[in-house]
Amino acid sequence: MSQFFHIHPDNPQKRLIGQACDIIRKGGLIVYPTDSGYAIGCHIGDKNAMDRIRRIRDLDSDHNFTLVCRDLSELSAYAKVNNSVYRAIKAHTPGAYTFVLPATKEVPKRLQHAKRKTIGLRIPDNEITLALLEELNEPLMSSTLIMPDEELPMTDPEEIVERLNKHVDLVIDGGYGTNEPTTVIEFIDDMPEVMRVGLGDPSHFQD
Repeated sequence: MSQFFHIHPDNPQKRLIGQACDIIRKGGLIVYPTDSGYAIGCHIGDKNAMDRIRRIRDLDSDHNFTLVCRDLSELSAYAKVNNSVYRAIKAHTPGAYTFVLPATKEVPKRLQHAKRKTIGLRIPDNEITLALLEELNEPLMSSTLIMPDEELPMTDPEEIVERLNKHVDLVIDGGYGTNEPTTVIEFIDDMPEVMRVGLGDPSHFQD
């Protein structure tokens, strides 16, 4: 049975945030709100939890997991970026973008794209997510909560807990989410390429 926390979207309760982070640190899987729909996340590098995410979403080895970060200070530890790429990312964070970048050696190989050795990174504009990241003091390994038979993220926390009740350890109710995923931008040889159009405006990264 999943636990179900009602957390205030603007003023997250510190006690519940702490309990959620305890679940993550113990290997638990949580569903939590972001600025672009709900996501499913776990402790960085937790192979068992990552395998659970793969089963829930029916993902293959080519899937790019995302490290959700609290600010840009964590970027250089996990991704290789030059000054121009850094400035481009800084101009659009926090926000509904996922940036796919070359991974550093700090990123466990199982989190990287199997062939390209890349990792997705993002900094969301959501108070609950940021409170979780502040309490964890490290990124959260995540994937957008899109079920195998659907094209859009799940948005209703009550429906989420009903559907995933036996598959995740915690569902955080932060209100209804949007039904759009992030816009995904991959930097190839330091040039941006729009891989998926979502909530974030892609025009800044297009010719």
